[in-house]
Amino acid sequence: MEAPALANAAAADPDPLESQGETPDGAPAHLPSPDAPSPESPAYRLQDFDTLATVGTGTFGRVQVVRQKTAKRFFALKVMSIPDVIRLKQEQHVHNEKSVLKEVSHPFLVKLFWTCHDERFLYMLMEFVPGGELFSYLRNRGRFSSNAGLFYSAEIICAIEYLHSREIVYRDLKPENILLDRDGHIKLTDFGFAKKLVDKTWTLCGTPEYLAPEVIQSKGHGRAVDWWALGILIFEMLSGFPPFFDDNPFGIYQKILAGKIDFPRHLDFNVKDLIKKLLVVDRTRRLGNMKNGADDVKRHRWFRTVDWEAVPQRKLKPPIVPKVCGEGDTSNFEAYPENDWNTAPPVSPKDLEVFKNF
Repeated sequence: MEAPALANAAAADPDPLESQGETPDGAPAHLPSPDAPSPESPAYRLQDFDTLATVGTGTFGRVQVVRQKTAKRFFALKVMSIPDVIRLKQEQHVHNEKSVLKEVSHPFLVKLFWTCHDERFLYMLMEFVPGGELFSYLRNRGRFSSNAGLFYSAEIICAIEYLHSREIVYRDLKPENILLDRDGHIKLTDFGFAKKLVDKTWTLCGTPEYLAPEVIQSKGHGRAVDWWALGILIFEMLSGFPPFFDDNPFGIYQKILAGKIDFPRHLDFNVKDLIKKLLVVDRTRRLGNMKNGADDVKRHRWFRTVDWEAVPQRKLKPPIVPKVCGEGDTSNFEAYPENDWNTAPPVSPKDLEVFKNF
């Protein structure tokens, strides 16, 4: 199966991601693999790829694993329906995702290589991370051990710290958006809600169970929402369920604002203390959002055994090493039917104007 033909080749953006040199803490930035396209690479073309499988779907698009015909490299191609993006008023989020991914370079963030569009779809060519979603491993195991939760939390903290150092708030931390590479290290993906911060932002976005109180109350929010989401994630990784849940979103919101946390008995004192300090309703007193920023989180007692210099260098031993049979192996993802999703009608030149630089 060939990737959809490109109708508007002139819309292609040939600039792949540029290396940022060093991470803010002085650790060397993750360098692209030898197979990764260099900044001097020619522009890609959609007809140069074969589609192998769909590994994810969303409200206005899907993610496909594609193989470059000549070099036999594998990539993830995010395909978004322009009519659906417009109907759901997601134009700005789509542009945000591209601009954020073009700016960042970190071992725990998925790479963007190229974007383009035709009259029906937006395309983002990204690295394929074959280990699957952390969500799948968590559901299969029920919950993670304390050591596993510690490992994933440490790598996530380094990713959040890096984004915040570049004035970017992620806003969508959850197990479904954390991928494992073939060695078992994390990659954050799906930057549709990520945003470059100039000041506070007011958009209500994210997953109900992970929303911070200030988002629900439309008070304006910033970096603190990512530290709140980390507290939710640590609780869910070690418990198997989020701390605030209900049959409907409004029930969830009420519980979040009340801030009452019922901890399972097996959680140790230190991790409960960390979660409590991350899930402080008053964001000015929330761990990670005070004067020392991420350092306050990294210095917490639960992380006392972590060598923080080794974390971004991927030197910590992963608790789970995915079974990956080859570069294009999609067996760690759910299978999705290849239905008639690509029958979206072309949009008018006027509607296409907003995506002219995509």
